[in-house]
Amino acid sequence: MSSTEQPDLRTAVPHAIPDLTGPHVHDGETLHDVSLAGLTLSVRARPPARRGLPPALYVHGLGGSSQNWSALMRELAGHLDGEAVDLPGFGGSPPPDDGDYSVSAHARAVVRLLDASERGPVHLFGNSLGGAVTTRVAAMRPDLVRTLTLVSPALPELRPQRTAVPTALLALPGVTSLFGRLTKDWTPERRTREVLALCYGDPGRVAPEDFHVAVREYARRLELPYFWDALTRSARGLVNAYTLGGQHSLWRQAERVLAPTLLVYGGRDQLVSFRMARRASAAFRSSRLVALPEAGHVAMMEYPDVVARAFRELLAETSERSEQAVKGA
Repeated sequence: MSSTEQPDLRTAVPHAIPDLTGPHVHDGETLHDVSLAGLTLSVRARPPARRGLPPALYVHGLGGSSQNWSALMRELAGHLDGEAVDLPGFGGSPPPDDGDYSVSAHARAVVRLLDASERGPVHLFGNSLGGAVTTRVAAMRPDLVRTLTLVSPALPELRPQRTAVPTALLALPGVTSLFGRLTKDWTPERRTREVLALCYGDPGRVAPEDFHVAVREYARRLELPYFWDALTRSARGLVNAYTLGGQHSLWRQAERVLAPTLLVYGGRDQLVSFRMARRASAAFRSSRLVALPEAGHVAMMEYPDVVARAFRELLAETSERSEQAVKGA
């Protein structure tokens, strides 16, 4: 496990705002659907810079989509053949036929996608809820994972931050309806500002044109008949996962992960406490910890160049270890 690193963030380039479930495609990206039994997943792909690059899969957080990873996918296009999935009920993926939004169900969706595409083992990335999902995937199916990169993973906290409590309350019956009534007069602009204030360390980094795109996407997601249900059930699934003990505990599964792991935590994260970085670095047996003091909950969007550099260092270290193992065989 490496010591905590604090890169210079002053030269990092600001990138787009958190996804708001729209199918916006950045230059060079494509979208396609993968149909599985009882499940259809929308997948965003960015062609690699050259053939033969190792595959990667990116998994977003609660309320997000594959678009959350566009900036990092672009940064790593010279090193990875990247795809990002919309979890069931988010982005371009419709709800699952069985209505199961548990962490385990989301993990099964990721595993089924990897098995169907035959792309594994992959470099697996997860943010927030996606961090919990990918931790479970890496623990249960180590054959599918080369490395694991977790950005503010939603792993159980005994004392969550006060700013994270409203999101957790979405899991309670009736809260979503109450929130809808209390905010019925909010404009898409206000809703977008609230999301940015919660997710970014510094919302002022978001460019005006990106903000306008976010507003349009937010307005559209409110028209999706299943959006609030998917959000509520996924939040409930995450809270339920926090209560599981034994071999199903997310922390117990973190200890079982064999893949080299990169952990990225933001000092201004209002949803996942920065203090959890130390516990996570101790739980994952082969981990590197990168602390970004100015970042919020979505460091891969705020500082994609810094996160990409940290991953490239992990990749180089992993490659060196593999070469040494071959020579010693």
